[in-house]
Amino acid sequence: MAANGKVMIEAKGLSKYYGPFVAIKDITFSIPEGQIVAFLGPNGAGKSTTMKILTGYLAPSEGSAFVAGLDIQANRIEAATHLGYLPENGPLYQQMTPLELLTFFGDARGMAPDLLKKRLDAVIGQCALELVLEKPIDKLSKGYKQRVGLAQALLHNPSVLIMDEPTAGLDPNQIREFRRHIKELGKTKTVMVSTHILQEVEAIADHVLFVDNGKLVFEGTTQELQEKGSLEEPFYRLTNHGKIKGVTQKEEVAA
Repeated sequence: MAANGKVMIEAKGLSKYYGPFVAIKDITFSIPEGQIVAFLGPNGAGKSTTMKILTGYLAPSEGSAFVAGLDIQANRIEAATHLGYLPENGPLYQQMTPLELLTFFGDARGMAPDLLKKRLDAVIGQCALELVLEKPIDKLSKGYKQRVGLAQALLHNPSVLIMDEPTAGLDPNQIREFRRHIKELGKTKTVMVSTHILQEVEAIADHVLFVDNGKLVFEGTTQELQEKGSLEEPFYRLTNHGKIKGVTQKEEVAA
């Protein structure tokens, strides 16, 4: 996948075990600079586990993860300067206002005052937070909370953005707006978005990674995955361990 540019996100043989339970097994892929990649799969397939390893929140049982060429376990702090992470239902300090929260995270990252002010202005405008800057976060709608989370992930202007189910719980209008944000971000950043929503893939993605039962079962373009204008049939076949005729699949690895 990475033949056309610098590799910005890479997984090499990632596995995660919890005792006898296999969360993910031998996941390998690479994502080049400037792509929007959908990390697709049913609930419980291993998407969140993989993303937590890629962002350094979990250590793998086996394998390595890299962001901007940096081993996320060996160079966690340096890699974090290149990485923005929006987890599913990401924790926000509910009693803070968005401005207080963003200022806190900027200070925690050691951003100089002039740079922090510049980046605050940028992400407040980018995420359209002007009307809620002084409101407590716990009083905001789900959509605005997601915007605050995205602003936090973008505050240090990372080159890589990883988002886990970013539209979960949003209404249709909020989903449409958030997808617009993702497409815009993809013009300047490498973006990886975890989802199980097929419309998300069709709306935003250049490339697809498909996991099922903890294993990578497909890697390719959205067009390669589609059949007859819909992703529903390939989704069904892949999650039932079928084969898509004419489409290259990763061989499943025995647990």
